[in-house]
Amino acid sequence: MWVKVCANTSLEDAQMAVAAGADAVGFVFAESKRRVTVEQVRGIAPLLGERVEKIGVFVDAEFDALVTAIEECGLMGVQLHTGGDAGITARLRERYAREQLRILRVIHFHQGMEAELRAAEADAALDGVLVDSRTATMLGGTGIRFDWKAARGSFAESQLRMIAAGGLNPANVGEAIATLEPWGVDVASGVETSPGKKDATKVRAFIENARIAALKLKRQTAVV
Repeated sequence: MWVKVCANTSLEDAQMAVAAGADAVGFVFAESKRRVTVEQVRGIAPLLGERVEKIGVFVDAEFDALVTAIEECGLMGVQLHTGGDAGITARLRERYAREQLRILRVIHFHQGMEAELRAAEADAALDGVLVDSRTATMLGGTGIRFDWKAARGSFAESQLRMIAAGGLNPANVGEAIATLEPWGVDVASGVETSPGKKDATKVRAFIENARIAALKLKRQTAVV
């Protein structure tokens, strides 16, 4: 189970997520209460070690801005909220091999998301899809969970690596994993004391509970 702790704004929080066993840490470069700059992340990412993935989160970013952030911050992945340049993932993949850069697309849960999933599956540049919740004013970090039971079929049928996000926290991540059987989970607000500030106890509990749920799922699958 791939576990990402997103929306880090300080070296202290990012290091704490790494120490707790996160596979990836995320940095939001888009407009947000948790927004960070290239300059900030350039001072954080090199100090986290090579094991953990550093993922940048972008909304409708231009190609040159993505490349600048990737190369100056040593990012190992990008998470793209985009409704604009449909070819940007192909341009990124042409520049960066899969072992250099993980490319994830964000899809917000809604009744018509199947068409978006099919489009994502047709995009050979992508490595996976992150399904998140949104509000009228927020594209992520909402703290709101989507309908996991309604989304279960989409997760099961997709050929892509599916990552669950949106409203996850230490208390419900086990249920989310049992219901959706995702490839990975992503958390931001669910392990915070305030926007952009992580709670060490919550981070550790989230990762531990995700690992336990993934192990249970693996055992159940093996029995079947």
